[in-house]
Amino acid sequence: MLERAVSSVRAQTVPVEHVLAEDIHHVGAGITRAHGLALVETEWTAFLDSDDYLDPDHVEQLLSCAAETGADYVYPWFRMDGGSDPFPMFFGKPWDNSAPHSTTVTILVRTDLAKSIGFRGGYGEDYTFTLNCVDKGAKIVHLPRRTWTWTHHGRNSSGQPGRGDA
Repeated sequence: MLERAVSSVRAQTVPVEHVLAEDIHHVGAGITRAHGLALVETEWTAFLDSDDYLDPDHVEQLLSCAAETGADYVYPWFRMDGGSDPFPMFFGKPWDNSAPHSTTVTILVRTDLAKSIGFRGGYGEDYTFTLNCVDKGAKIVHLPRRTWTWTHHGRNSSGQPGRGDA
């Protein structure tokens, strides 16, 4: 799965630099993302878990949306590979800061914003990150397109240390 994920990053229609952070100490997805984020030196950061993969124009679509809307944080939608969409009620609905919801972590976010917030370990780290972006006044925009695939399998970690392949 990792090879497929990395290949999908390398196949983007716009040039991207990538940082690969591996959870070799089983500290969980949030802490692993924090370690990777510390190495990023670009204006924008996009996240991808090792068991998921991007459409070739994923980053291009998110960057275009950010430029058109002035967003600080753009989240697209996903296709499911195994399992079903746990959040169908949010697809296509404009973001509302007064009623935030989980967006998954496959987002595009301004790197300086992401670094000012960081990631914490444990369950719900993606949602906590989003709530912290709202608290910082970030402009969050939903791109109602399916630009990546979320793979659901028996080893999904859900951010928990020692589980799955986060």
